[in-house]
Amino acid sequence: MIPIKIHTQPDDSTCGPTSLHAVYRYFKDAISLSEVIKEVPYLDEGGTLEVLLACHALKRGYSARIYTYNLHIFDPTWFTLSNEEIIMKLEKQMQVKKGSKLHRASLAYIEFLRLGGELRCRDLTKTMLREYFDQGIPLLTGLSATYLYQSAREMEDELGKSIYHDVHGFPMGHFVVLCGFANDPKCIVVADPYRENPYFGDNYYEVKASHLINSIMLGMVTFDANILAIQPATQVTEQE
Repeated sequence: MIPIKIHTQPDDSTCGPTSLHAVYRYFKDAISLSEVIKEVPYLDEGGTLEVLLACHALKRGYSARIYTYNLHIFDPTWFTLSNEEIIMKLEKQMQVKKGSKLHRASLAYIEFLRLGGELRCRDLTKTMLREYFDQGIPLLTGLSATYLYQSAREMEDELGKSIYHDVHGFPMGHFVVLCGFANDPKCIVVADPYRENPYFGDNYYEVKASHLINSIMLGMVTFDANILAIQPATQVTEQE
């Protein structure tokens, strides 16, 4: 298992920066959690996007590769195009499609590509994950917390705190770090910044790979469904 040390997220909106900070710690980056939380951009409705975490890493001198399954943003035919060609497609799409979250995500991907980030679309399999784990590279992922935890959907109460409600609630996204395979090769070890999650009740747990992969793919509901691999630029390894 990759030795990830993760803090418990300070509030409902900081799972992304907390997960990113855990990866930074693994690479011996001295930046504090409070700095990461302060520097990562947030969405108007709360939370962030994995691509915004990737941009933060790129600006700190890391390499960043995103495997995306987000069909809200990307047409499958775009992945054979160059970065500049994908940027042109994103700009054209923003002209014909409305929605503040789509536009915010599109602008973030444009920044990501201009910063030199790599975008990939490849079947999400245990083999792909193992290729990274075997090289000691943790993977930060945006997924569906609702599916991962098999919990009720969520809504905000009058104090702005997220609560579970099976009727009034909505699917919720989340960020975790994948640390490698467990002793049981059917399971993956997860470092989760949400210690009080309703299914596992801990920052570290094992989850069946099939369930995890489904949770990642269903992250498309909240504009993620991504896998992010970052590493110091001096340690970049070949990976497709």
